[in-house]
Amino acid sequence: MHHLNSALTSASLYAASRMRKMRSEQGMSTIEYAFGSLAAAALAGVLYLVVNGDAVTNAIEGVITDALSNTPG
Repeated sequence: MHHLNSALTSASLYAASRMRKMRSEQGMSTIEYAFGSLAAAALAGVLYLVVNGDAVTNAIEGVITDALSNTPG
């Protein structure tokens, strides 16, 4: 019986500590999602500018031209 009381006490203390931690982090997920969305949008903007730049377009055209102009030896 003593072992059961000890286990219940331990479980209740663990549950209480988890509840305190959950209450102290209330609202954290919202700001994390906001920063994640902002970072994703910034990365998408940078990638859009890079891919639509002349250097990338010329490099892709060069690779395709080289691939199509090679004749088997």
